[in-house]
Amino acid sequence: MATPAAPPTLTTAALPPTALPPPPVGGISLWVDPHLPALLRTTLEGRSDFSLIDHPEPAALRLGVGGGRPVSQWIYTLAAPFPTLAQGVGIQDLYQAWHGQASGPFGGRPILMEPGTLALFSALWEAPAAGAAEAIPGEQLLSYAWEHRPAWAIIPFESLEPGWKVLEVDGQSPIRKDFNPIGYPLALTISLDGDPVLVEAVSSLYGAGSASPLVPPGNRDPNRLTTLAMTGVTALVRATAFAMEQRGISYPAQDVGEWLRSADLTHISNEVPFAQNCPFPDPLQPGMRFCSDPRYLALLEDVGTDIVELTGDHFQDWGAEAMLLTLSLYTERGWRYYGGGASLEEGRQALIWEHNGNRLAFLGCNSKGGSFAQAGPNQPGAVSCDLDWMAGEVVRLRQAGCLPIATFQHFEYYTYQAQPDQKRDFRRLAEAGAVIVSGSQAHQPQGFEFIDDALIHYGLGNLFFDQYDVSLATRQAFIDRHVFYAGRHISTELLAIMFLDYARPRPMTPEERDQLLEAVFSASGW
Repeated sequence: MATPAAPPTLTTAALPPTALPPPPVGGISLWVDPHLPALLRTTLEGRSDFSLIDHPEPAALRLGVGGGRPVSQWIYTLAAPFPTLAQGVGIQDLYQAWHGQASGPFGGRPILMEPGTLALFSALWEAPAAGAAEAIPGEQLLSYAWEHRPAWAIIPFESLEPGWKVLEVDGQSPIRKDFNPIGYPLALTISLDGDPVLVEAVSSLYGAGSASPLVPPGNRDPNRLTTLAMTGVTALVRATAFAMEQRGISYPAQDVGEWLRSADLTHISNEVPFAQNCPFPDPLQPGMRFCSDPRYLALLEDVGTDIVELTGDHFQDWGAEAMLLTLSLYTERGWRYYGGGASLEEGRQALIWEHNGNRLAFLGCNSKGGSFAQAGPNQPGAVSCDLDWMAGEVVRLRQAGCLPIATFQHFEYYTYQAQPDQKRDFRRLAEAGAVIVSGSQAHQPQGFEFIDDALIHYGLGNLFFDQYDVSLATRQAFIDRHVFYAGRHISTELLAIMFLDYARPRPMTPEERDQLLEAVFSASGW
């Protein structure tokens, strides 16, 4: 069985300048392996200093996979339709499947890929066994995979879209910040070969680290990647706050804090204001008027909070003074907020955050209105939903080059299934152009929906809240890790958590995660 060698690390610094001999009439002859991604050939076709020829033998230079002079690295991903339980496969499962030996969670299912990708990997790994791989036109690949579940596919990194679930290969995933292409079997090194003098000169002048590279250095640049951790309900009150007093302020984040801290941006939907006169927490508090001790901000600091959503039902519970104090405490820490504020005008302002070239715009509102959303011209509070206005804002932000992310504090339903009023409102903003519409209100996880390329998640469940004894579903929750690249939302990872007491969630076991995914995918009609 042919096993590709681990790709060498790309050189990122230009070699010392080397004089390039004057090119012959028509340019230096260059052969490009026809199995390489079409984008590489496209970038070369307009150059006058190189002449592309059809055969490798007479070419002065040859561009192909492998070799010792890397000029580019192309990352491919193993993916499956979004409603897939499997988290990944081992490399041996992938190789054995290619050679017709049923192995791993997709054993016996053909690996789907575009014709060009199939030709490339056939040249690398030798031809697949009969029925082990299937070529599908690129524009049909995702829909075909959904229609033929369970399905898996090898796709170029730049072709990712939210309807795919990226699968780990031996624990490695290209959508993660800590991804290391060395040893990743779907990372292909592309090198220049041929006349040694020309190779040296061209690599020096047009190599991966030069100002004008011969070909794109790759299709995955970590400096164009942004990860966003979005969370559900946080309310540091009652039994949650009591546990923090007994076990330490950062106790709730003991097991999931690193998931939150490791994201480029971390979103917290904190429903409760901080107040200087907040009484000591009572785990059995009879009423529903809440506040949090300002000391509890240390928990939000510990998890790396960047963005605070203010659409919660309880933001006004302790009056205007507490709300304004809360806003000042957030501002002191450099945290930005949306969906509420010191006035209706401030609360309606989209929070625009640019990171690595990705412009994210956050909008939020409280659907219940009335006493739950009191922001006014001179009154702090949460913003009541005006869907005509919000839809217009989504359109405006999309036209301005932003990726709108809309969040709701909607009515709470203790069901995995989204309810008709949720579907009506969430779909309205997805159809307007929001790339993500997320429910911050749910005290248990709820289902999903795709509207064109928009991902709707109707409810994530609690992040830090004390509903441990209500039901199994209120002990389950998600942290959604959204991934953006080159101005697009390309993927979402569902990080499943389970509460082990009234305050502390932990990552789910594989069995618990599968049980939750089966429930929410079924509730989504999948």
